[in-house]
Amino acid sequence: MSTEDWTIDELAQQATEALADAVHAPNGRVTAVPDRRLIRWYATIGLLDRPLRTRGRVARYGERHLLQLVAVKRRQAEGRSLAEIQAELAGATDATLRRAAGLPDDEATPGESHSDPAREGFWRALPAQSAPAVSPVPLHAAATLVLYASPTPDDLAAIHTAARPLLDLLADRGLLPQPPPEPRRPR
Repeated sequence: MSTEDWTIDELAQQATEALADAVHAPNGRVTAVPDRRLIRWYATIGLLDRPLRTRGRVARYGERHLLQLVAVKRRQAEGRSLAEIQAELAGATDATLRRAAGLPDDEATPGESHSDPAREGFWRALPAQSAPAVSPVPLHAAATLVLYASPTPDDLAAIHTAARPLLDLLADRGLLPQPPPEPRRPR
């Protein structure tokens, strides 16, 4: 992919072209293609990186933003919630985003010339259902560890034991809500 530099409206147009009506929202609450307002919302909740830069009041976006938008919309089309998508794509590499968006590592973005005409419609086709690239491990109601491997039950037990001091520190600093009190057992 080349390093593009788009305004928010141009980014929305690129995503619309990439999705090309192939992504249908499973319910009426999810938009099929992103618009300016949705892009800003995704950036606010962390599904989309901050803009590359701003010039005056105009934010500029690049290819990673396009990959993030397309990946999110593809996952929504599969029926996944934003929370599931956030857990899966948090900190994802460009290669992981490309796979989630349904693109091979060497695929060109929409608008670029394709050397292989057979790939021309690749952006428009829904990707095959695949296993998530990451494994979210809930540590607390407000904290999830994202792994790029599938932990065993023994791994999960060790992770929870090791995470306890970190969770206590975060709670002490007010960065996690206090856990509800343990229910009292009848005597």
